[in-house]
Amino acid sequence: MWVAAAPVSHAALFEDDEARRAILELRQRVDVLQQGGQRAGDETSQMRRSLLELQTQIETLRSEQASLRGQNEQLLRDVADLQRRQKEIAQGVDERLRQFEPAKVTVDGREFQADPAEKRDFDAALAVFRAGKFPDAVPLFTNFLRQYPSGGYAPSARFWLGNAQYATRDYKEAINNFKALLATAPDHARAPEAALSIANCQVELKDTRAARKTLEDLIKAYPQSEAATAAKERLARLK
Repeated sequence: MWVAAAPVSHAALFEDDEARRAILELRQRVDVLQQGGQRAGDETSQMRRSLLELQTQIETLRSEQASLRGQNEQLLRDVADLQRRQKEIAQGVDERLRQFEPAKVTVDGREFQADPAEKRDFDAALAVFRAGKFPDAVPLFTNFLRQYPSGGYAPSARFWLGNAQYATRDYKEAINNFKALLATAPDHARAPEAALSIANCQVELKDTRAARKTLEDLIKAYPQSEAATAAKERLARLK
């Protein structure tokens, strides 16, 4: 009985060793799988964290981009507003400069350059005359001629000054201004009227001989003028 049992016990021991080895290998495989699963889980968690961080960065970039876009739009508005203000300032400066620059004007058919102040003063004096305020117009035109003696307005200013003086019965001074107009601007549009006004002043001063001579000279100098026609009528009445 003993001899027969020995081989069986040896075989059993052999099978137990193989089983243990198999169990060990299986455990090793389980450990490897568990470790691999843990690493995979760790990698997955890391990936998730990375994705979250990336998403956060993307949102931050979007926010910054929106902010930059808003700032850029504001800068564009600021630049446009600045350009508009600069344009308005430049226009204002140009307008103020033009107030002091000579401008082309046309008075009694004559075209010339005149300072804005000169034009303003002449227009003001003429407005007073046309309002029938002849005593007030006299000093205005007198001061104007004193300030602008050789300007383009001078002949017209002398004409209206002479008329204002005629209206205030200052005939001698009126004659002086009408003669000054004829002496300095004999081709002026108001020259024939000035000559006729001289004759009218002479008539008022009872100087009929001088008036007749003035009317005859007027007809010769300006034969086609309306003043010449009036002079002929006045001569007929003086005879």
